[in-house]
Amino acid sequence: MTDTTRPNSPQEPGDDTRVLRALNVLEQLAVAGQPFSLSQLSSRLQIPKATLMRLIESLEARGYVTHMPDSRGADRGIALGPRAAQLALSTLANSTFTRACRSLLRTLVDALGETCNLTVLDGDTVLYVERVETTEPLRLHMQPGMRVPLHCTASGKLFLSQMVPAERSLAIRRLHLKQMTYRTLTDVDLLEAELDRLAARGIGVDNEEFVRGMVAIAVPVRSVDDNRVLAALAVHAPTARASLEDLLKAVPKLKETAVRIGPLLHPAVAASVASK
Repeated sequence: MTDTTRPNSPQEPGDDTRVLRALNVLEQLAVAGQPFSLSQLSSRLQIPKATLMRLIESLEARGYVTHMPDSRGADRGIALGPRAAQLALSTLANSTFTRACRSLLRTLVDALGETCNLTVLDGDTVLYVERVETTEPLRLHMQPGMRVPLHCTASGKLFLSQMVPAERSLAIRRLHLKQMTYRTLTDVDLLEAELDRLAARGIGVDNEEFVRGMVAIAVPVRSVDDNRVLAALAVHAPTARASLEDLLKAVPKLKETAVRIGPLLHPAVAASVASK
């Protein structure tokens, strides 16, 4: 019998190629930290626009990617969707990562006496990945999976400060700069100036900007390969127990722990920086 099956042409990739292309799209969006246009993705991945558009439509239908508005409000930016975040969450929730991460956070909490948490940038919000509470009765109750704003939290301001200026400006203009406390920066120019100062210091600071009577600082957790920011490691405390100046003294210990967390995060975040 003659085999009439035709080999797949470059325009008709096989199943394996389609799967790899889909993973490449998700990986590229994950490491970008910002939405990409179809043209940008096509150029970076060297996939024809027509082919990429069909792939994006398929991924979007399943919740792996989504379209985000640009600075003019048009839905042109392609970013990771909720299902990609859930996939990363499942990866990060595996027992090996959880045990290792919580062990490092517990050691840090024991040394500092205050609650410490690990967060990641998820779209235009901060997402809690892991957290170890202080034993002190007065504390802010949060849990992994919660999302908090970018503009008024230590982790959020750290993520914003580490963006290139053009990306940061677009991100800020997408945000709803809600007045959370009397200290929250809601003026774009003032917030940009604050982020410039924090970028120079390499930290994030929350001086009662998210919750009145609560202060926090954050440092970046960087990739061991290319030094990009994967996550933020933060400590926060009520002002009744510690001042912002007190927490700033903990920066060296935070940075030391962040260096140790980096190798744990890298394999888990490679498929998606978004997490829970």
